[in-house]
Amino acid sequence: MMEGARHWAINGRFLAQPVTGVQRYAREVVKALDARIAAGDPLARGLDVELLVPPVIGDELALTAIRTRSIGRLGGHGWEQAELPAGVRSSLVSLCNSGPFATRRQILCIHDVNTRACPQSYSLPFRLLYRTLIPALAARVRHVTTVSGYSAGQLVRYGLCSADRITIAPDGYEHALRWTSHHSIRTHSTAGAGTIVLLGSRAPHKNIDLVLGMSDRLAEAGLRVAVVGLSDGRVFGRTQEQTGANIGWLGRIGDDELAALLEDCLCLAFPSLVEGFGLPMLEAMARGCPVVASDRASLPEIGGDAVLYAPPDRADIWFDCFMQLAGDAKLRRALTERGRRQAEKFRWDETAKRYLELMAGMDGLAPASAGSPARPSLVSATTRSKL
Repeated sequence: MMEGARHWAINGRFLAQPVTGVQRYAREVVKALDARIAAGDPLARGLDVELLVPPVIGDELALTAIRTRSIGRLGGHGWEQAELPAGVRSSLVSLCNSGPFATRRQILCIHDVNTRACPQSYSLPFRLLYRTLIPALAARVRHVTTVSGYSAGQLVRYGLCSADRITIAPDGYEHALRWTSHHSIRTHSTAGAGTIVLLGSRAPHKNIDLVLGMSDRLAEAGLRVAVVGLSDGRVFGRTQEQTGANIGWLGRIGDDELAALLEDCLCLAFPSLVEGFGLPMLEAMARGCPVVASDRASLPEIGGDAVLYAPPDRADIWFDCFMQLAGDAKLRRALTERGRRQAEKFRWDETAKRYLELMAGMDGLAPASAGSPARPSLVSATTRSKL
């Protein structure tokens, strides 16, 4: 350990949780931070970082410059609130919506406020926890990050945080390029040029019943639906699976299977009512898969001009989009090319740089003088105009 070092810890609770979009964010940000520190980024000068984890985790990240240290005996919120603070030597980064209330010198990433925007999607215990914990944390920590301009605006709208304490640090796409496309028996049986892929749970805000409800009409047009993912009953309300001859329920699948499915389908359908970011859209675009998405929340911000958009309550427009894609190879090629270019705008490496800038600023350093212009930490003027 370096004498006079800037000491930072990272909240590693995410390694003990199932990997959803939030945990993926934490994993990729930590790996990108590690790569920048190992490469000698000027913003990391004198920086000493360790990843603090609960005693039982799913797997370890292969890190070079960031040490991993197991502390405590508990798990879950108990570990995070009672044991994690004792292991923090100076400052903390928490990347998955929650962190220890006792640690004030903390950067906290709040991905969304969906428990407020769409409360019917969440179980009562989960909703109550997040409606009390998140506002208290947002008011207490030194700085808040979030993943999109839309989410930043929502944080301000609901009074969780002022705009001048928010930095937008979005998801990235590079991890999807590391996947090795490989069909399993399950994905191979549902893939093909006439397959619409749905990613997400049956939680109401995911709105996948919009697409499932037109299954008969899709079947008449020669199209089928492959649904990937399962609901967590502790978070989302449990729902019944809709049946249909052209609906395939795949459950959770691996990244390599997902890559194969995205490369061997008509499109990804993403009809969410609210999303803090919409990482599956970015992953699909990175793998060359056309996307049809809702025109709400953060999705137009993420998809740009590379996506076909439709209102999340107009099934007829969604059907027309699917038929356009099925009948127009030139349109599919155009969306594929634009999608790859759009995905490249969102890089984990750049997000890691934003965190290093915030850490340097909190340590009393001037990031701009370290050889890299400081990014504004305020919500953009465009986002402000929509509040």
